[in-house]
Amino acid sequence: MIIDSQIKKLIRAALKEDIGSGDITTNSIFSKSKKGRFVMLACEKSVISGLSIAKAVFKTVDPKVRFIPLMKDGMHTIAHSEIAYINGRCRSILAAERTALNFLSWLSGVSSLTSRFIKAVEGIQVQIMDTRKTTPVFRRMQKYAVKMGGGTNHRVGLCDQILIKDNHIAMMIKLTDSMNTEAALKSLLERFQKRTGRCKKIQIEVHNLAMLRTVLKYSPDIIMLDNMSIASMKKAVKIRDAYRTKAGGRDIKAVLEASGGVNIDNVRSIAAIGVDRISIGALTHSVPSADISLEVR
Repeated sequence: MIIDSQIKKLIRAALKEDIGSGDITTNSIFSKSKKGRFVMLACEKSVISGLSIAKAVFKTVDPKVRFIPLMKDGMHTIAHSEIAYINGRCRSILAAERTALNFLSWLSGVSSLTSRFIKAVEGIQVQIMDTRKTTPVFRRMQKYAVKMGGGTNHRVGLCDQILIKDNHIAMMIKLTDSMNTEAALKSLLERFQKRTGRCKKIQIEVHNLAMLRTVLKYSPDIIMLDNMSIASMKKAVKIRDAYRTKAGGRDIKAVLEASGGVNIDNVRSIAAIGVDRISIGALTHSVPSADISLEVR
């Protein structure tokens, strides 16, 4: 991951939170000149992510610390794998230890969970995608970790892509008392197609098959099947596959995305239905950190 000014700012804030005015324990035990050699260990199977961030943490505390990675982001570990060597002043390394491990463990947890979902749908042509359900201001890091686990990033922010959700439709109906759901959908889709000229992809969220049939008429790029049952999603795929619109002499078939209620136990069943992609908030909002430690060599 590229460590730019934004990432550096987050690292400095995390270090200030943890170190404050100084590590009074370490500074009371070791002199400024005392040096040590340490090793980072993966204590369990995981997919590593965030090594460049961990390195930047140590370097922010002390530019003279040597951080020697033994693996690359995206690599799978076994229990007790050595991840990196860290050499330098004990005061510096022990002061940076927890912040570096917090970032590395957290992001490796995201990568590891993503990898589990990827493995669960092995052999099926489907994308496993993240969402915007991320920790505020740390979205770039988390989405990077999803990629390291083999996943695909959904839009990073609201400016990336048009996504018409239930509240957009509900508010449109409320503001125009006589407008029903179908009329609201038509109005919204026509408005965006006119304004954007298709320079941005248009995605729309549907909750039932009637909404699906309506939006198919306007050829959106992506249709999100939100919190629909497996039985309904099966029907949705059949409806989509049977529906064709002509544009520029070629058939257009809207991409179908399953979302809502996806977990490691049902993701393969959902993928087997024939949807093109599955978005999973749990990849970033419900992640156990990987068990990674720093030990004296």
